[in-house]
Amino acid sequence: MTADQTLAPLRSTHSSPLVFGAGAAIGVPGGMIGLGGAEFRLPLLIGLFGFAALSAVILNKAMSLVVVLVALPARLAAVPAADVAARWPVAVNLLAGSLLGAWAGASWAVRMRSTTLYKVLAALMALMAAALVTTHTTTLGTLALPLWAQVPSGVVAGFGIGVVAAIMGVAGGELLIPTIVLLFGEDIKTAGSLSLLVSLPTMLVAFARYSRDGSFAVIGANLRFTVILAAGSTAGAVLGGLLLGVFPDLALIPALAGILLVSALELARHD
Repeated sequence: MTADQTLAPLRSTHSSPLVFGAGAAIGVPGGMIGLGGAEFRLPLLIGLFGFAALSAVILNKAMSLVVVLVALPARLAAVPAADVAARWPVAVNLLAGSLLGAWAGASWAVRMRSTTLYKVLAALMALMAAALVTTHTTTLGTLALPLWAQVPSGVVAGFGIGVVAAIMGVAGGELLIPTIVLLFGEDIKTAGSLSLLVSLPTMLVAFARYSRDGSFAVIGANLRFTVILAAGSTAGAVLGGLLLGVFPDLALIPALAGILLVSALELARHD
C-alpha cells in the first residue's frame, strides 16, 4: 500500500435516514435494469460521504457482496438451479481467469497512488457506461467461436473482468453478462444467474487480497454505516425490480449512462 493510501479509518457521521435513503436511491435504478447498483454507489461513497478512493472501493465491495448473496437465491428461484448447474463449464471457464484477475486487481489498487486510482476509477466508470448501453439497447449475438478459441477467450475475459471488479468494488455483472452471451451463446436470463455464480467467488478472492494490507479497518470503523447503506441498496433493488418495465429502457439506460459519465468526470478531476 502506498503512503498516500494509508487507510486511517474515516468514520462516517451521516444520519441513518440519509444513508439508507442514499442506498435506496442507488438500488432502485439498479433493480430496474437487473443490476446491484455498485457502479453508482462508488461515486456516492466518494462524493457525498467523503471516503478516499481505496476506502470507498473496499466499502463498495463489502456491500456488493451482500447484494449478491441476497440476489443469488432469488435469481435461482427464477431460473431453475438445474439449468444453471448444467452450464457449469461456462462458470469454471470464466473463474479460471476472474479469480486471478481479482487478486491482481486488488494488489494493484492497494499499491496505486490515490491520484492514479481516481483516474483509473474514472476510466472504468466510463467503460461501465459503455457496457450498460451496449447490453441494454442492442441485441447481443454470439461469436460462435470453436472450443479451442472459446476456452482461452473465456479465461482472458474473466481475468479482465476480475481486475475491473476488484478495483471498482463491484460484482462485475455489467461485463459478465454480455461476455457470457457473446462467448458462450447463453440467453440473457441464464447469463444473469451464471454471472452471480462467477461474481461471488471472485469477490471473495478480492476480499482475501485486500485483507492482507489491513484494508478491512475501514469496514470495522464504519460497520453500522455499511450495514445501513447495504440495507438501503437491497431494499431499493427489490423496489426497482417491482418497477421493472415502468420506464422504457430507451429512456432509462441513457440517463443512467449519463450519470456514470458525469461521475467519471468528477472522479478524474478529484484531487
